[in-house]
Amino acid sequence: MDTTVDAPLQWVESITTLRLPEQADQRLQDLMDRNNEGQLTESERADLAALAELSERLSLVRAEALHLLGRKPS
Repeated sequence: MDTTVDAPLQWVESITTLRLPEQADQRLQDLMDRNNEGQLTESERADLAALAELSERLSLVRAEALHLLGRKPS
């Protein structure tokens, strides 16, 4: 479905700044470090997978917004 919609420039600009909240990002970093050391519980592995997926999706949305604005990711 290739539908075009109008969106306010300010809204698209705001999408380029989407990031995990600081606390969630810190948790992701901690889980990744502990995963590298083989120290995660089953519950922590599930948290890591969910946070990593969310972070990846945010990155893709940011990249698309930057593309629409004709910018490169920094």
